[in-house]
Amino acid sequence: MSEKRKYPRIKDEGISLKVEAGDVNIITKTLDLSASGVYCKIEKELPLLSRIQVTLVVPETKGKAPNESKKLRIVTEGVVVREHPVIIDGKFMHYDVAIFFDNISPKDKQDLLDYINLQLK
Repeated sequence: MSEKRKYPRIKDEGISLKVEAGDVNIITKTLDLSASGVYCKIEKELPLLSRIQVTLVVPETKGKAPNESKKLRIVTEGVVVREHPVIIDGKFMHYDVAIFFDNISPKDKQDLLDYINLQLK
């Protein structure tokens, strides 16, 4: 089966992520990341199609390798496109949430692509 995504996706559990929607303010980490969206786990429910603000902090990639000491702050808007509770042994653990970036700037998208492409090498 061929990949149908427009942008490559990487499994990356180390990128800090802040999600804001109304009075909900959540700090978490990415599970996977692409230039068009992010998949993460959160403790509070965000209904489908919720409009949110997302802040990512990624290593700068100027040069050959990501510079862990220098970070880029990417702020964009997104929409919750998938959300479901994770229940293990009958106990609620968290929500898995997919967020589509629908208002990311061309520069921020390119910064994400640069980081992702370096991770794919």
